[in-house]
Amino acid sequence: MRLSAGTNHRLGSVWDGRGTNFALFSANAEKVELCLFDSQGRREVERVQLPERTEDVWHGYLNDVSPGQIYGYRVHGPYDPEQGHRFNSHKLLLDPYAKRLAGRLVWSDAHFGYRTGSVREDLSFDRRDNARGMIKAVVVDETFNWGRRETRPNVAWEDTIIYEAHVKGLTQTRQDVSPALRGTFRGLSSPAMIDHLQKLGVTTLELLPIHGFIDDRHLVERKLSNYWGYNSIAFFAPENRYAPEGALDSFRMTVARLHDAGIEVLLDVVFNHTAEGNHLGPTLSFRGIDNKSYYWLMPDEPRYYDDFTGCGNSLNLTHPRVLQMVMDSLRYWVEVCHVDGFRFDLASTLARGPNGFDRGSSFFTAVRQDPVLASTKMVAEPWDVGLGGYQVGGFPSQWSEWNDRYRSTLRRYWSGEGNLIGDVGARMTGSSDLFNHDGRTPRASINHITVHDGFTLMDLFSYNEKHNEANGEDNRDGSSENHSNNCGEEGPTDDEGINTLRRLLRKNQLACLLLAQGIPLILAGDEVGNTQNGNNNAYCQDNEIGWIGWDNLGKQPDDMTDFIGGLVSLRNRFPQIKSRRWVDGKRADGSYGVLWLTPEAEEMTEEDWNFHEGRFLSFALGPLAHGEAPLLIVLNASPETIAFTLPTFPECRHWTCELDTTKDVPTKMIVESGKPAEAPPQSVLAFAGVA
Repeated sequence: MRLSAGTNHRLGSVWDGRGTNFALFSANAEKVELCLFDSQGRREVERVQLPERTEDVWHGYLNDVSPGQIYGYRVHGPYDPEQGHRFNSHKLLLDPYAKRLAGRLVWSDAHFGYRTGSVREDLSFDRRDNARGMIKAVVVDETFNWGRRETRPNVAWEDTIIYEAHVKGLTQTRQDVSPALRGTFRGLSSPAMIDHLQKLGVTTLELLPIHGFIDDRHLVERKLSNYWGYNSIAFFAPENRYAPEGALDSFRMTVARLHDAGIEVLLDVVFNHTAEGNHLGPTLSFRGIDNKSYYWLMPDEPRYYDDFTGCGNSLNLTHPRVLQMVMDSLRYWVEVCHVDGFRFDLASTLARGPNGFDRGSSFFTAVRQDPVLASTKMVAEPWDVGLGGYQVGGFPSQWSEWNDRYRSTLRRYWSGEGNLIGDVGARMTGSSDLFNHDGRTPRASINHITVHDGFTLMDLFSYNEKHNEANGEDNRDGSSENHSNNCGEEGPTDDEGINTLRRLLRKNQLACLLLAQGIPLILAGDEVGNTQNGNNNAYCQDNEIGWIGWDNLGKQPDDMTDFIGGLVSLRNRFPQIKSRRWVDGKRADGSYGVLWLTPEAEEMTEEDWNFHEGRFLSFALGPLAHGEAPLLIVLNASPETIAFTLPTFPECRHWTCELDTTKDVPTKMIVESGKPAEAPPQSVLAFAGVA
């Protein structure tokens, strides 16, 4: 028999070397049809009803279907939005487990389950077939020759330096990358990029979403795109636009080459919502397969979505099959593609239950016990837009979290705001006030000043206001609270005094980032002064605004690649910066984890912490073992020179200046303990103790 029952054990299409098993979950469907297409994906050549239903999984096996076959589903059931059901068999649907995509979505009204423009809106029913313009799934062969050299770097958390980048934007304008590779997966692992990452000291490349995604209709109509990719529709398939020659193998080849260079790969994943939007959005996959199971619906009005994400819908991970899909996806990318970890967009949504965010949620439980994920890095964006969604410090011990408190505090500090030294001290020592509980360690804090969302580091000190006019939303989008400082003139300037100050403030932020306890995250392009012309929400700018400009590469003093590399080297020389334990103060035996010092080298009192408009902070990090050196860090955000005294400790008689951000090259000046020194205006200094 050509068609047989097959199995419900693995969802999606699974080729076993002889034929392909198809399995699709839907608890509320009445019938599921598999649609097979020609090699171009344009013409439906056959429609097969899946013959079996086991535990709400519809399945069938075709012994003559092999890799390369293009397919989709039509799912029959009630169309009753007021009861939460939105089945419409006139709509071809993408397999949620699709591992390769064919074609791109061509927008038309046919993709909507209702008659657009109808007075009854989504309560109406549309009978148009959308297959011709619909993205489709492809049967794949998952085997891949990784070679004997490929080994996973397994970088310890305390040694991790994260570099956040967009696949296309990183290399699109990079002249030392082959034109054929620019903007692609393979461009990430080109010799020029690997060399650049190694010069920076980067251990871990974090990629903005690469799951298959679509461009919103309203963006396409404005000749824009969903450039960042936070509009997922396929959680198992790499996005085709980054690899015209075959996305899956191209991505795996890239991972292998990065691993050979000792660089990990983290994926930014978007499991909190899908590209189907709100109740007036298109029917592309989950909505037409089983809307009531996949999404959070309003309890009293299931026609509408309970939206914790601000994107129209929220995936409901309290449903065991939806949770299974997310876990299957994570394991797939680890086992089949060898990625090293994940950053979860709006992660609070994933742990929501009927009563809001739940630290004991089924999602956290599933991740905690999964042996495949045990050695991967799990990073949360610990908030969403729903009630009680801000959860910085609230995730379990296995997780690290983006620390926006670090970002806002250090931005405010170096933009000139006073009365912050207490908060700055907490941020520089791992934010124990947020994370020191339940066995968590300083690696829980992912420290960052800039990320994809917001100003670049160059723009942070070039603009006081956002300039998002190119997005076509009258500059209403993007945050208006940037804690930035244009240093006296909005935007680019020929005033060398302003440009010198901007460079200094950039260096200060980078120095604090690499000297702070916790895990540093660097935004790609900040090392070369990349600008988005004041756009702090370049999500739709697949052009020179969103791409990294490498014009300053190799040009001093604007290229800070070597400066960052030196900071990473300094960080690696002093293990107390990378401590796996929280620092404490002076101990009974005279040793110390951290000592907070006044300019006179005396321990700070409560009065010192509350010094009006205080902008000077110095602290010594004690050695972790006998024979190691202490490290003195001095921050002076004031516009004046501050005189201070080098402290006297039994373990060191002298101090060597290892860092002075006001100088292009460290002087390695040696100062005797107890002697005076000066912190230049708006500077970061670091001194190593010498016995």
